[in-house]
Amino acid sequence: MKTAILEQIGHSVKIGDQPHEKPPNFFDDTLFIVDGKPVGFFLSKIPDTLRNLVEIADLELNSKRVPKSEMSRSSGLRGEDFDVRQYSCIIGSIPPRPHMRRPYPSKSSVHSVKEARTFVKSMILAGRESLRIIEQISPEIYETHKSAVESRVPEKWRFADLFTSSISNYNVAAAVHRDNLNVKGAVNVIITKRRNSTGGNLYVPDYDVTMNSADNTMLVYPAWRNMHGVTPIVPTKPGGYRNSLIWYALDAFRENGINNATG
Repeated sequence: MKTAILEQIGHSVKIGDQPHEKPPNFFDDTLFIVDGKPVGFFLSKIPDTLRNLVEIADLELNSKRVPKSEMSRSSGLRGEDFDVRQYSCIIGSIPPRPHMRRPYPSKSSVHSVKEARTFVKSMILAGRESLRIIEQISPEIYETHKSAVESRVPEKWRFADLFTSSISNYNVAAAVHRDNLNVKGAVNVIITKRRNSTGGNLYVPDYDVTMNSADNTMLVYPAWRNMHGVTPIVPTKPGGYRNSLIWYALDAFRENGINNATG
């Protein structure tokens, strides 16, 4: 695995900007170092055990068995066959949403859907397998993540052991943003599944980093640390898509400001 020392650069990118497609500058397995410490890494090909799990999750997500929030947009190409369907599915723990008259945390309703059980189980197992890979590649990143989550998230709100939640985004690009609600010190895991599509690469302007988010790649990244966005996704053939499977930890589940680890 290569090592890349990331140094912050000056730029004019702002929160809310739409990232333009930029040529990826990371293709190989790489450990990212900031201020002398490892903060994340990129794998160009996930191990077979994890690949098998995410292929099950990808198949299930693309089926009618898993409830999803759906939208659509034009890809810019001619013909309805190239319109881009977009949808997302959140599982695991859901933070309080007082503005929706739910001032308490809850579990995703997807867990109660019988037909979605295979998807949920595969995502739980894939999250756990991802943690094993993190520990193997960088024990320092793993221990920092583990300590941060255990100190901020009660056990009953954890998902796949050391996250709180997971979102699967099908063809969803993203404006530049920062995940301010994540547990500080924790990392996100982002695994890409794609077929017949271009774009959908994660861009971090602070370091001028663009990941080559190819099929079966894995990015471990502290999404609270820097702003980032996802470049537009364009199918190259009808039915083409790019799906990202993401595991993350939200800092929104402590009870009365105290971590109740036993629930």
